[in-house]
This record gives sequence, C-alpha cells and structure tokens, in this order.
Amino acid sequence: MSSSLTSISNKSANVHLLQSFHRSHGNDISADNHSDLPTSEYALNGESLTPQVLYHLAHNSNIKVTIDPNCMERINNARKIVDHIVENTVIYGVNTGFGLFSHTNIETSKLEELQYNLIRSHATGVGSPIPLPISRILLILRINVLLRGNSGIRLEIIQSMVEALNKNCISLIPEKGSVGASGDLAPLSHLALGLLGEGKMWNPTEEEFQSAAYVLEKHGLQPIKLSAKEGLSLINGTQFICAYGIEALQRAKLLVKQADAIGALTLENLLGSRRAFDPRIHMARPHNGQQLVAWRLRNLLVDAESGETSEMNQSHNSCGRVQDSYTLRCMPQVHGVVNDTIKFVDGILSTEINSSTDNPMVFYDDELSEEENINSFYSRIVSGGNFHGEYPGKMMDYLAIAVHELANISERRTARLIDNTCNEGLPAFLVRQGGLNSGFMLVHCTAAALTSENKVLVHPASSDTLPTSANKEDHVSMSAYAARKALTVVENVEHVLACELMAACQALDLRRPLRTTPVLEEIYNTVREKVEPIVKDRYLAPDIEAIRDLIRDGAIWKIMKKHFSNLTQDHPVRVTDEH
Repeated sequence: MSSSLTSISNKSANVHLLQSFHRSHGNDISADNHSDLPTSEYALNGESLTPQVLYHLAHNSNIKVTIDPNCMERINNARKIVDHIVENTVIYGVNTGFGLFSHTNIETSKLEELQYNLIRSHATGVGSPIPLPISRILLILRINVLLRGNSGIRLEIIQSMVEALNKNCISLIPEKGSVGASGDLAPLSHLALGLLGEGKMWNPTEEEFQSAAYVLEKHGLQPIKLSAKEGLSLINGTQFICAYGIEALQRAKLLVKQADAIGALTLENLLGSRRAFDPRIHMARPHNGQQLVAWRLRNLLVDAESGETSEMNQSHNSCGRVQDSYTLRCMPQVHGVVNDTIKFVDGILSTEINSSTDNPMVFYDDELSEEENINSFYSRIVSGGNFHGEYPGKMMDYLAIAVHELANISERRTARLIDNTCNEGLPAFLVRQGGLNSGFMLVHCTAAALTSENKVLVHPASSDTLPTSANKEDHVSMSAYAARKALTVVENVEHVLACELMAACQALDLRRPLRTTPVLEEIYNTVREKVEPIVKDRYLAPDIEAIRDLIRDGAIWKIMKKHFSNLTQDHPVRVTDEH
C-alpha cells in the first residue's frame, strides 16, 4: 500500500471525530473496567444497582452483599403502616385473599397461615432448575427491590435473605411457569420456599441441591418466619424476567463488540477494503451504533502506530474490484443497530432493576409525622400494576431480534470463507487435500443450524397474552419466556461467531506468509493458544467450544480495548485504500 498522506478526512476532522467518539462512546472502553467493580463487599440500596455490577455479583459468590443503612428507616416506616392496617381495617394484600379471592377477608389469627399458603400454592414451576448464577441474580434483585421500602416487609426478613445469599444457599427454581403478571409468581414462590426451609436449596459445600431445611441448618441459617403481607411481598415482581435479562444483556454487550473484530479478520481474509468505513459515509447517516462500528473497523484494519494497512490488504491493492459483498461493507449498518438496541435495553433494564414492582405498594411520607402517616393509611397503601412484565419482556424480544442479526451476517461471512467460488483463492472448506479432508464443511453447518434455530426463537413472546386467575388477570406479558429464549439466542450467537472466528484464523494460516494488522494478529495468537490449525480432519466440537469460551470471557474484547485505548487519532480512510 502506498504511504500517501492524502486522506479523505483531514487531520483536524480526525481529531474532532476521535474526541466526539470518546464523548459519545467513552463508556464503550471504560464501562467494563474491572477496577470499578466490587472485589469484596457491595452495599445494596434499591436505587443504584447497575446491570454490570449485578452480573459481577452473581458470578462471584465470594463478594459479600450488605444493606445500605440508609434503607433501614424507610423499610421500618412502611412496616408500621402494615401493622396498623392489620390491627384496624381490611386492605387487599394485607388481610385478604388474592386474585379472584381479593374480596375475601382473612381473620387476623389466620394471616400467618395465609402467607405460607400463598407461597406453597404458587410454587408450581416445572422444568430444569435455572442456572445458579441466574438464581443469584434473582435473589439479589428481590433484595434490592425490597430495600426500596414500598413493600411493607420487615427488615429482619431482608437480612435473612442477605445471609442466605452470602452463604450461597440458593433456592432451586424451575425454569418454567411464569406468565409475567402478576409478576413472576411461580419462580419467586420457589425462591421464597427455600428460604422458608421447604423445597430444595443449593448446598455450596456439597455442590448439589438438597433439602432446604438441611442446607439452612448446615450453614447456620434459620428459616424465615412470615407475618402479614410478607408472602406477597416476596413473590410480586419482575425479577425472574430481569434475572435472565441481565445475563443475556451482559453477554450480548461483550458479543457485539467482539463481532467487529471477528468480522474485520474475515474481511482481511476475503481481501476486502476499508473504504466502506469512510467516516463521511457514516456521518451522513449519523446513527451512534453505526458510527461506532465504522470507527472500530477503521482502526482494527490498520497499524495503530503507523496508520498503515496490513500486508494482506496491500497484496491486493489496485485489484479492480469496485466494492465488497454486503456482509463485509455493511457491517457498520448491521452491527451498529445491534449496539444501539443493546444500549436501549440496558437503559430500560437499569430502571427496572431499581424499581418497586410489588402490589399493593406502601408509601410512607417523610414530610409527615409517624402519627400523620398512620392516620392517613388509606392513602399510604395503593394497589396498581407495577408487577406487569411488559417493559422487560419487550426489551428481551428486542434484544433477541437484534443480537440474532449478528448470527445472520456472521453465518454468511463464514459461508463465503469456505466457498472457493467466492473466497478469493482459498481452498474449498479451508483445508488442503479436499475430498480426503472435509475441513470446515460441518463447522459452517453448525453455524447455519443455530442461525436457523434463532429465526424461530426471535418470534416475540411478549406479543402473546392469555387470561389467567379466572380472568382477573386478563392481560399478561409472557415475558418470562421472552427472557429465557433471549438468553438462548445469545448463546447460539456466541457459537456462530466462534465458528466464524475459527474459520477466519484457519484462512489466515492459509494466507501466510502475509500478515494482517497487529491487533488482529494478537487475536489470532490468542485463538491459537487454545486451538491448533487444521492440517487434516480431526474432532472439531471441542475447538468450537474453546473459542466460544474465549468470546464469552471477553478475551477478544480485552485485546481490542487495549488497542483502542492506545490510539491517539482516528486513522482515516485514504484515497489509496482501494481494491
């Protein structure tokens, strides 16, 4: 490639664009800085929990969770109103039945029994236990919601939940059974059931689910004892949806960043061009995600210090091709909207995980005296519908649809890599002695199968509703399934991108002695530490899993982040950056 300094964008424009990028997208590099995450202790307050911290707490059970002391007064104040109601009047959710039985008054002597009956009767989930980290997210979220002080639960119940969390004694929660309104009643009932000493719980010492009563006793924990309204306070809300949602969201955040580097390596191997990433194109259609992906691609495809393109790029300079296929040149437009969707979902879930989703809700007015609050109790406890899962459910459907597009385009790039009619001189299926060896034939089939599976999974679950509870709950969100299948979509996309990265590294071996850019070479070397080149056919499933693990752990992003952090300018697209 010529070292011509003539560029499509001048130096001042480059500096302006780089500054603008860091203002708009600076968190893209800094938000997942592990130095900002708790290492030994984290105080929940019901107001400031982030998806990133929540995911970190769930996957690191050695970090102890505490209660912010500032929460305690509001929790105790709300409970005073509930206790007054028990002694003086009848209000739904405190001393009545539930659902169709909401007009049935329950005598005071039966209120404790009512709480246990509610949890036992609602623990009707079926299917496999949800993964332990997601169960931990669920418990952390329920604690966080209760700390907001709108549930009327006693502080000692929340403290018992924190103790169980810190000892990693987590209730067994079946994956199926929630319709997402009135909240995630079945899974949250299973969560509460274990805390009561019934059902099963994870025994962290023996690493298996055992009798909850046994697990609590062995770890020095007492079963919680429920009083009025506390059964309902434990099971009303959207925390199951959000638990799966946070797991899917955080993994999607890593996935979408690394998809750019994987796509860039494929572009290099298919002898593609940077010209489609010219900043003028993307400033003319200034979606944030599109500009971000174009910025990443421009700077992945050059040497960070010299600004020069790779040997591989220079090897086909002036080849005469006008433009690349859509799967290469439209990466900013396709990957970009995935970035923007993830950002939107992150904002909604960040609000949801710090929201009160109970019903009825208790509102203690700090500007009034305790006596005034209690005397006006009818206006202090209000029934509503914050338990309805439509918000997080829609986010899960949006997330699944968006992230799936990474698989759609990745599978097509993999197909081009293995097809010797369009892979610019690479051997068919990326293997020597084709026929004797099948090479990447079935690696691509795996990617195709998962991509096709996703096309069914992205059908929105939250577009459905079925009336429940004798038509009392006549519109439900079906968001629990939306969240579960969103995570399945993310898992499938992780594998599809692993297949592409595996193929791109093999193609790079076949292009030797040509070299790609330093950052992409470092990514190649990281893959090769886990997976050797394919010289002749071998058992490949473990290789796909090994590369998937690199992607899930963010190994590719760590290399990208280091590279981007060292940039002093946005390396422009040059007139000579052409085929």
